[in-house]
Amino acid sequence: MDLVPALQEPLKKVLGPATAKVMAEHLGLHTVGDLLHHYPRRYEERGQLTHLADLPMDEHVTVVAQVADARLHTFASSKAPRGKGQRLEVTITDGSGRLQLVFFGNGVHKPHKELLPGTRAMFAGKVSVFNRRLQLAHPAYELLRGDTEGEETVESWAGALIPLYPATAKLESWKLAKAIQTVLPSAQEAVDPLPDSLREGRGLVSLPEALLKIHRPHTKADIEDARARLKWDEAFVLQVALARRRHAETQLPAVPRKPGRDGLLTAFDDRLPFTLTDGQQKVSREIFDDLATDHPMHRLLQGEVGSGKTLVALRAMLAVVDSGGQAVMLAPTEVLAQQHHRSVVEMMGELAEGGMLGGAEHATKVVLLTGSMGAAARRHALLDLATGEAGIVIGTHALIEDKVQFHDLGLVVVDEQHRFGVEQRDALRGKGKQPPHLLVMTATPIPRTVAMTVFGDLETSVLDQLPAGRSPIASHVVPAADKPHFLARAWERVREEVSGGHQAYVVCPRIGDEDDDPKKKAAQRASPEDDAEKRPPLAVLDVAGQLAEGPLQGLKVEVLHGRMQPDDKDAVMRRFAAGETDVLVATTVIEVGVNVPNATAMVIMDADRFGVSQLHQLRGRVGRGSAPGLCLLVSEMPEASAARQRLNAVASTRDGFELSRIDLEQRREGDVLGQAQSGARTSLRVLAVIEDEEIIAEARQEAAAVVAADPELTGLPGLRTALEALLDEEREQYLEKG
Repeated sequence: MDLVPALQEPLKKVLGPATAKVMAEHLGLHTVGDLLHHYPRRYEERGQLTHLADLPMDEHVTVVAQVADARLHTFASSKAPRGKGQRLEVTITDGSGRLQLVFFGNGVHKPHKELLPGTRAMFAGKVSVFNRRLQLAHPAYELLRGDTEGEETVESWAGALIPLYPATAKLESWKLAKAIQTVLPSAQEAVDPLPDSLREGRGLVSLPEALLKIHRPHTKADIEDARARLKWDEAFVLQVALARRRHAETQLPAVPRKPGRDGLLTAFDDRLPFTLTDGQQKVSREIFDDLATDHPMHRLLQGEVGSGKTLVALRAMLAVVDSGGQAVMLAPTEVLAQQHHRSVVEMMGELAEGGMLGGAEHATKVVLLTGSMGAAARRHALLDLATGEAGIVIGTHALIEDKVQFHDLGLVVVDEQHRFGVEQRDALRGKGKQPPHLLVMTATPIPRTVAMTVFGDLETSVLDQLPAGRSPIASHVVPAADKPHFLARAWERVREEVSGGHQAYVVCPRIGDEDDDPKKKAAQRASPEDDAEKRPPLAVLDVAGQLAEGPLQGLKVEVLHGRMQPDDKDAVMRRFAAGETDVLVATTVIEVGVNVPNATAMVIMDADRFGVSQLHQLRGRVGRGSAPGLCLLVSEMPEASAARQRLNAVASTRDGFELSRIDLEQRREGDVLGQAQSGARTSLRVLAVIEDEEIIAEARQEAAAVVAADPELTGLPGLRTALEALLDEEREQYLEKG
């Protein structure tokens, strides 16, 4: 293995144990290479050399001047009540004018010793005004000893771009800069991970040059060159890791699953009361092609809310049952598992009555398995799984327990991947005699580049067409604080929908039976910037009571939330689905998968407390039938706030992919990639998933070509080294489980 000795050198050897300990504990930096890849967050510009007579306000300047006088004052302050606060005021002159410098607190000691009257130095800082006089607070300075230092030193010091590093209280940016200065010569030995042809073809600078330019740029163009190059490194090495992962998957054995002629799938398609959309047909073809191969499918199915993902997944499951295998669908919650079970049985009709009287010729059994089932029902379900009687199994992660055995597991469908850990997916995959095929579904639209980065080991299919018969949804923001009569009108609209024979949801951010802990309440009140934020979020239990006694009096109002008993939840959902309840006041348990075509209106209380993608998901619960949907986003946030802008964006577009971009731009990648996607995939330093879309897409193509030609990367030792650094053990395991 070609190691890079200089870059593998532990920092404690180079910088001493004390500094190295702080770097390891607080910044996760252990080797010279780690430190060289700790890039500046931004650059402070020392302004160009300026005369004191023409100092611009609020700009960074550098001046060469002589100290006229220096005085140390003591004063009382909240931090130093007994008159121990210290302030050093230094007046400097360059013959054209005078300027005051000021230093406070512990920062006074060094300048008090060094800036004696008569001393000549360069000073750099931002010009501000205090007591109607120009001043520089805490300027950086460099003493000029004698006249030996020519004008060049002054000029180069003045124009310099000063790197500012992500630092900690224990290690200031300038100490990091000093440490990097010490190890910078080792950058010359950095082995380049990019193949020469790729680097030259794209006009990128070499890695040693990029490292020098990012840490010690002379011009802004240097920074651009370095960043362009380092972004490519990150994108390319990550995409090579994912490409190798995809390549390895193609080497695994799997049982090809081809639907029989005139079997279960054909019988199912024949009984569908509508034709599939072009999108559904195209995605189904992609899935069937994958299922027919002798290595496991790994596909991500992204679909807009209501685009018919469940139908596409069900057809894939039926194809596998046709070929003699079993298919399992995993849902993140019991409510959702029950919902999926109901809708699958409904769609299949007598085809779901395998082994029963009246079941159709090709029928199979559709079994539900959740954690809260009674012992007898559970035993029965487990038996159906083990004997192969049940072709289709739907459940929560109760399906992953050791006791659950399958007869011949051929396909795993995971719904709402972002709530489902990688380890869980892995455990389920181990249930097959050979690795089963895997289809991951999400209704949270993911921008293309995030899909390529986070789910880069999965092939992606997108359903962006809504089936015919889906109705438009009108969305409006209801500014409850500025215009209370708008809120009153919102409840009137709900009554109108109900009197027209429809139903409505009211969604609140919390349940309302939490412990009334005064500390929690105080914390909730203490942090926020303005009144709308100061009160706790509205709660289901409170709002339901107020509505039933107030604006929605006389309507049948019920509540649904996550802390109810599973049977109670199911009963509430059944009554709502049957049209017995007019208004369901709920938390986000209804966010995914709940399907009641007769529900046409949704009012989201405190809508500013939800994320953009979540609001889009929630809104997708209405407008699922032939009547148009209505979504009202209620907020007390002021007109100009960022929260209101977010809500305006949601109200103005139905395009989930557009909204996911907005969401990502506001939250940055870390949140979106989520905790579950830990390790390699979020260790992005200079690559921004949204801005660098083109680089990621091109890197994916280049990586696929490199891996296809040389899967072991024997000809690219530098790339192998970079991969090893990216995929240390923990991340390697993570990718293994993917």
